[in-house]
Amino acid sequence: MTVCIFAASSSRIDSKYAEAASELGSLFARSGIDVVFGGGGIGLMGKIADAIISEGGNITGVLPSFMKEEGWGHHGLDEMIITNDMGERKKRMFEMSDAIVALPGGIGTLEELTEAITLKQLSLFRGPIIVLNTLGFYDRFFQFIEHMVESNFMRLEHKGIWEIVNTPEEAINALGKRKNDEDWRKIAKI
Repeated sequence: MTVCIFAASSSRIDSKYAEAASELGSLFARSGIDVVFGGGGIGLMGKIADAIISEGGNITGVLPSFMKEEGWGHHGLDEMIITNDMGERKKRMFEMSDAIVALPGGIGTLEELTEAITLKQLSLFRGPIIVLNTLGFYDRFFQFIEHMVESNFMRLEHKGIWEIVNTPEEAINALGKRKNDEDWRKIAKI
């Protein structure tokens, strides 16, 4: 199984987020789960990559050329795929992945997560989407999703597209039990 990770590139965050990312990276490596991620060398992206590498796991970075030129890529990876732009980066990451795990992050992480949910809602991505809600980071986002459902902008059933977990162990367990066989497109139209 190859899991796509969406995560923060910020290094100015509470250390508990970094600890959870490192723990998740170690668990991926020990479980034999391959990882593809945005290729960054700092923040939660860097922490998860460092942990996977230190445990002998397999991780592939996907980085736009302008980020490579800025020196933002992780320097310890065996494989780094360079893309022309951000859109190609995401497309490659989705194509390489059987599942997605979103860690806390900024607007880029949120955009990646919402695109994953949209693609799954349209049955263009069929893998599990797991949201690691460290320290309740995503609580307000999912309150907003509830507002969308209550206002009939989203179907109640579509809340089954993702699973929210609170610990790295729960993320690994969730990946093991989720199925890829739902056809969400049949109810995409409201």
